[in-house]
Amino acid sequence: MAIVEATIVPIGTSTTSVSKYVADCHKVLQDVKDIKYMLTPMGTIFEGELDAILEVIRKMHEIPFKEGAMRVSTMIKIDDRRDKKGTMEQKLNSVKEKLDM
Repeated sequence: MAIVEATIVPIGTSTTSVSKYVADCHKVLQDVKDIKYMLTPMGTIFEGELDAILEVIRKMHEIPFKEGAMRVSTMIKIDDRRDKKGTMEQKLNSVKEKLDM
């Protein structure tokens, strides 16, 4: 199980606002099964099998092009832990426990 963060940024658009592009990218996720995701102010965090997540990110990467962007920059950060199952919630709880010391 992997936890992946992706930020997809259209470049060369007619406006500095990207919320429409973000919303259109997230429409790809409506039919996705077996991947948990969370929209954040700076990107999207995914939890699931790495191959499935990368396939979804690839589809999302194409959306701004379909919407007229001439260039797209996609940043991907992968946490692929193999010694035990990690989840978004588990990672947050681990830090919260240490804050309550």
